[in-house]
Amino acid sequence: MWALLPILLVVWGTVGFWLVSLFSFPSTCGSDPPQSCIFGQVLNLGAFLVVWISYLRFQQVRNWGCPCALNTAGLVLGLLCALGASVVANFQQSNQLETHLFGVFLAFVVGVIYFWVQAALSTRVKPRGVGCWVGPARFCLSAPLPLDSASVCTLHGLGLKSEAAICEWTLTLTLFLLFGLFAEDFRYIESCSIRLRSRAPSPALELGAASTQTLAS
Repeated sequence: MWALLPILLVVWGTVGFWLVSLFSFPSTCGSDPPQSCIFGQVLNLGAFLVVWISYLRFQQVRNWGCPCALNTAGLVLGLLCALGASVVANFQQSNQLETHLFGVFLAFVVGVIYFWVQAALSTRVKPRGVGCWVGPARFCLSAPLPLDSASVCTLHGLGLKSEAAICEWTLTLTLFLLFGLFAEDFRYIESCSIRLRSRAPSPALELGAASTQTLAS
């Protein structure tokens, strides 16, 4: 069941984006209503799914015996990527350009770093059952993303908006595809639960409680 979560993100994001705009910047389609309403809803739900996927991936890698700082960094980067998508959805470039660009940075640049971290984790943990093709596929898809990100900025600065839009769409769809690869990893998750652990009382509090009971008796 959990394997459907990445697939839902890929289908929801891809179909939603293509319904709103074709061959223009993804951010442009979020500037004017009614497209901006659909664009915002697509990204907000997508951000929610990214949060869940990032948390599941973090717990999965930790359960595989890799409670390392790199895994924790991956969780933080994934949450920042989700935050960036939500910022892009709610702060249109026609109204709050600086805030919108900050969200773009979190969604794209931090998202690229997130998948580089996941590619590195794929080389450190090799669980049984998970397809051996996932790690190389994740690395091959992540490798050109920095160049793609730089191309978007360069082409946009040169005034080549159509070419820059194509690069931005390529970057967006590649990120969706990378999230979709988690379906192979999550295919082996039977259940997921969040437990609340009560903090043990300090020795000083226990001693104080014992003294109170002694005086009362």
